[in-house]
Amino acid sequence: MMPEPVLFSARAIEEVKKIMDAQSLSPDYALRVAVGGGGCSGGAEPILGFDKKKPADLEYFINGVRILIDKKHLLHLAGKQVEFYEVDDLSGFHFTDAPTGNEQR
Repeated sequence: MMPEPVLFSARAIEEVKKIMDAQSLSPDYALRVAVGGGGCSGGAEPILGFDKKKPADLEYFINGVRILIDKKHLLHLAGKQVEFYEVDDLSGFHFTDAPTGNEQR
């Protein structure tokens, strides 16, 4: 079995579920992980949104959340992890490098 190309922290999955419930999204919609335009720096920025499955999408599930990634975005997203942070009056999703299992403790 192929490992998930993008990992999600438990907190990030919890927040995604809250948003899906609050928006009353139909079961046809899933969380899309994609890359957006690079702007002046030229790098592709990871983004999250809700969308319906398309033919080129890879689909997987994490704790009941259906996640979609267009296969052409995999190169830019592989090895990333989605976290959710709350600091003071600011909160949001943030992409980090996923742990590799080789870190020293």
